Amino acid sequence: MTILCKGRLLDLSMPVVMGILNLTPDSFFDGGKYSHADAIFQQAEKMLQEGATILDLGGASSRSGAAEVPEAEEMRRVLPAVTGILQRFPESILSIDTWRAPVAEAAINAGAHIINDISGGSLDPELFATAGRLQTPYILMHMQGTPQTMQQHPHYEDVVTEVLDYFIEKTARLRAVGVKDIILDPGFGFGKTVAHNYTLLRQLHTFGTVTGLPVLAGISRKSMICKALGVKPENALNGTTALHMVALQQGACILRAHDVREAREVITLWQLLQD
Repeated sequence: MTILCKGRLLDLSMPVVMGILNLTPDSFFDGGKYSHADAIFQQAEKMLQEGATILDLGGASSRSGAAEVPEAEEMRRVLPAVTGILQRFPESILSIDTWRAPVAEAAINAGAHIINDISGGSLDPELFATAGRLQTPYILMHMQGTPQTMQQHPHYEDVVTEVLDYFIEKTARLRAVGVKDIILDPGFGFGKTVAHNYTLLRQLHTFGTVTGLPVLAGISRKSMICKALGVKPENALNGTTALHMVALQQGACILRAHDVREAREVITLWQLLQD
């Protein structure tokens, strides 16, 4: 349960937090809050101080129905953030949240360590080969459809089996092009109903058990919480915290979260339960 990040081993045998840093004006929860350099660096420092092991930088919203961002604009948003954060916090580990091979390569060359691809290589067929050539860890997420279509009547005969089959097939393709470190993300909210999401969460351990790979849980403030509780994302922290504990009990190695301190506290309490 270790991944190699540019010569640094990241140990995932104990769960870690990936702090979400959206550099977009239209993300579902915090869109527009971190569009200026000072705000970006302040939030990065805050999340690192609160215990984030990884910072996940995204320059294009992947919320349901989001408009596609031009590649040049995505580059403009993420590259200065990557270089600026690493200048200020050189020990930080950065993930680039993109489905585009050119953006991923530019970010990795600028100093980022991990590629986080919501599309599993389906939106840019060059991304797998790029990850292999760059020898960078790759987060393989499951999504049915695209951000523009994914919530238009998602359907599965057996959601757990179908997501597992997807991981097995895509993992083999990644191995074939030389990607060594792979993290699995079932893609909560990406082409799934609320019922699909809770079925995946109940069976989250399946993916790590069958594949032997670390699993990421991206639950933070998502619609599976908001719809169930009748709240908006800004009021979904309590639900997020509750489901983070379930994810850890189901074997999650990474909690991808907007609220780092609270996620770290869940990990601390979960660790006490293991003793």
